[in-house]
Amino acid sequence: MAILKKYKLLVFDWDGTLMDSEARIVACLRAVIADLQLPEMEIRPLRNIIGLGLKEAVLALYPDASEEFVKSFIERYRYHFLSDNHQSAVMFPGAREVLNRLYQFGYLLAIATGKGRAGLERSLDETGSKGFFHATRCADESLSKPHPQMLLDIMAILDVEPSQTLMIGDTEYDMQMAQQAGTGALAVTYGVHERERLLSYKPLACLNNIAEMLPWLETGTY
Repeated sequence: MAILKKYKLLVFDWDGTLMDSEARIVACLRAVIADLQLPEMEIRPLRNIIGLGLKEAVLALYPDASEEFVKSFIERYRYHFLSDNHQSAVMFPGAREVLNRLYQFGYLLAIATGKGRAGLERSLDETGSKGFFHATRCADESLSKPHPQMLLDIMAILDVEPSQTLMIGDTEYDMQMAQQAGTGALAVTYGVHERERLLSYKPLACLNNIAEMLPWLETGTY
């Protein structure tokens, strides 16, 4: 395969793009809701906040929440996510192979995620994928998506221009972040936000499977 390298840096979202973690995140959110004796919530709003930083996610679910409530919710969420009481998330089929090929082709690879640092490090350890990435940025180290700060930080760390950078994600937050940072955006449709929602941000393409990324890069039709 001959890859036409318009892009030098490929920045991946984590949850819903590389990691099939929706069930674990929703289970942890429901556990917190039970802990705090809050009314049960349907799955749709819980899925919708995946990709945001924890504070932004809590405020999206509970717009009038106090600072103390947000702090308590985040503490309980981290407790549940970092415990062994929930099933371990796994990478989407083919994701590890795609990362390995991209790494071999000489791309710079990075992660921009709404996860906290502790959660991301645990997931990288669980999947044995840490060695693929040249830089990672988390929401507790920067401003949350859709603010572009995480992308801007990664580009600065790796000394890459926006025109050489491609953001790959499954949510409108990823697409908005890419737009604001001036980078390319590639959407995947198997995560938490629907194709129509992603297309409204005019990504370069919408992939139905992470394995489609290699042939898409090969065609050079972007």
